[in-house]
Amino acid sequence: MATDIKTNTAGLPAQAELEQIVQLALDEAKRQGASEAEAGLSVDIGLSVNVRKGEVDTLEHQRDRGLGVTVYFGKRKGAASSADFSADAVRETVRAACAIARYTSEDPYQGLADPELLAKDVPDLDLYHPWNIDAERAIELARETEAAAFAADPRVTNSDGADVSSNTGLRIYGNSHGFLQGYRASRHSLSCVAVAKEGDEMQRDYWFSIARDPGDLEPAVRIGRKAAERTVRRLGARRVPTARVPVLYVPETARGLIGSFVSAISGGSLYRKASFLLDSLETQVFPDFVRLEEQPHRLRGLGSAPFDGEGVATRDRVLVENGVLRGYVLSSYSARRLGMQTTGNAGGVHNLTLCPGEKSFEELLQEMGRGLVVTSLMGQGVNLVTGDYSRGASGFWVEDGEIAYAVQEITVAGNMKQMFRDIRAVGNDLDRRGNIVTGSILVDGMTVAGE
Repeated sequence: MATDIKTNTAGLPAQAELEQIVQLALDEAKRQGASEAEAGLSVDIGLSVNVRKGEVDTLEHQRDRGLGVTVYFGKRKGAASSADFSADAVRETVRAACAIARYTSEDPYQGLADPELLAKDVPDLDLYHPWNIDAERAIELARETEAAAFAADPRVTNSDGADVSSNTGLRIYGNSHGFLQGYRASRHSLSCVAVAKEGDEMQRDYWFSIARDPGDLEPAVRIGRKAAERTVRRLGARRVPTARVPVLYVPETARGLIGSFVSAISGGSLYRKASFLLDSLETQVFPDFVRLEEQPHRLRGLGSAPFDGEGVATRDRVLVENGVLRGYVLSSYSARRLGMQTTGNAGGVHNLTLCPGEKSFEELLQEMGRGLVVTSLMGQGVNLVTGDYSRGASGFWVEDGEIAYAVQEITVAGNMKQMFRDIRAVGNDLDRRGNIVTGSILVDGMTVAGE
């Protein structure tokens, strides 16, 4: 087996050839005495360009690959990895994993996923759309994006650059239960960060688009223009007096709230007893209108996957129904620690969607009346053990249901357990540019600390 692997027209290796490498690793693990083994292989090819003030700042071609092997000797585990796919290197990687396993302590919860839970079929989720773009065209597109930002408003006098990125990849996973499957996927993006100046004040903001299919990306001109518009509206930002008011998280920041919720109901936090949502299964954690669904088979979804990191079949499921927590986020290991069954989430959630309400963003402003719109957050002020939440923020102050002025250098604080219960509404302005899909979220009664 040669190190130089043949590639297809999109630059990716043939799947069958990579499957042979994974199978070699599994066979070698068995030959060296492992009772169980698993191997994951990935190949990624990409192009990324950053243009700032019309000049190329960075231009990168990426070709990354890796093989990870995990072996089990009973309940002893060892793991090793390599970027060399030659037969000798694969055997040496397995040998290293086996050597490690012989010296590790036994853990009764270790092992492969149960065979009956592995994916029997791998559906085509329409994830692979190569972009036939070369460096010259990518540079042109980045310049077009940035130029649109400068043209949108004379106060946009600088930029932190426009980016064009295109990536395609192939993932293979196999284990000694006889599972050996893989799939291709692509991800492309355009983004721009604009800088505006008025007097001595400077502000920056951004906009971006990301998609599996380059044809689904927003036009470059629209991205640049929106980055400029978002930046200019931040001019004149000020601090506000400390108050307890409703807070409206726009989708880009609301995603972080749901992400913290996912962390709190994930197996690692639960079996370590490091979550503010311990023992919350089948209890009310949100208002009764909240529904949270996982949809791993959504076509072209950024979080879509036919199986998880252990080969377990992914499936649609409801995590929160009528505000009640119906399920955790578990791998095989964490599930065994909790006396439960894996939920197919080794590696994380897949297209987790907070079902939208009926109101638009503007209607949520009207409902809020007076309060804060949070458009960006800073810091890592979330304590998953206690639920305490305190983060630096910027956004807009709202009076009489309308945006009055931009605000900055403030802090929003509360306790996440109460914050989730105090959600008053979810908007219909869904943002699908990520693995967590949500609209704006209106939370009652948070502390906004400013002057």
